[in-house]
Amino acid sequence: MEFSNRLYELRRKAGLSQEELAGLLGVTRQAVQKWEAGTSRPDMDNLTALAAYFNVTLDYLVLGKEGDALPPPVQVIHNHYGGGYEFRSKATLFGLPLVHINVGYGLRAARGIIAIGNLAVGVVSIGGVAVGVFSLGGVALGLLFALGGLGVGALSLGAFALGVISIGGIAAGWLTWGGIALGKYAVGGVAVASKVAIGGVVYGGVLEIGDEVSGKGGAFFTPLSPGDREAAVQTIYAVAPQWVATLLEFIVRVF
Repeated sequence: MEFSNRLYELRRKAGLSQEELAGLLGVTRQAVQKWEAGTSRPDMDNLTALAAYFNVTLDYLVLGKEGDALPPPVQVIHNHYGGGYEFRSKATLFGLPLVHINVGYGLRAARGIIAIGNLAVGVVSIGGVAVGVFSLGGVALGLLFALGGLGVGALSLGAFALGVISIGGIAAGWLTWGGIALGKYAVGGVAVASKVAIGGVVYGGVLEIGDEVSGKGGAFFTPLSPGDREAAVQTIYAVAPQWVATLLEFIVRVF
């Protein structure tokens, strides 16, 4: 079997495309295509990297001679090229590398259980655009938690935050806290809520507490008198779940 055939078989068994293997080595897809076609061969640096990644000896890779396999590498190939850096762990879970880091110029995507890249997709993701269960990025989309300039998630924090529970400059969701807060229960400089609104300028469906109120629901102007405070707390417990009411009561008592 020629080198080109061995390289093809090793790549196929590893489940890599020519483009993915090229990305690991920092070469073009055309270079890998030529290696597998037998029209050219990789230099020594790339041969060494290939042997390390596929966990075979150079003798086997180049000459087809069987020998003792190399010790399993802890991690695959580190690449420093084109103004970027990439690392992909050898260990995988559900077909994804446990760690994939791909950062640098241009659109560099990382996919893994832990993903770090300009575009990151993973269970835990960090990047310019991050998508995952837990995400941190300029734009963060998280199933459970998102932190970013724009955060969207069950729990989201950001300049613009959208989630079940959201905290941000502009926050929208079920329970919100922000400069401008929109939600069922909202606390903010400007607070708009369908149930309870607490803030400077407020508009709420059932209870309003603020410096300026619309008067559409039960309205209390700040500062609250002891009697108004107790009446507001009673209303909160009547319209909000226990844990939300406890949080809002604390805010009212220190408001």
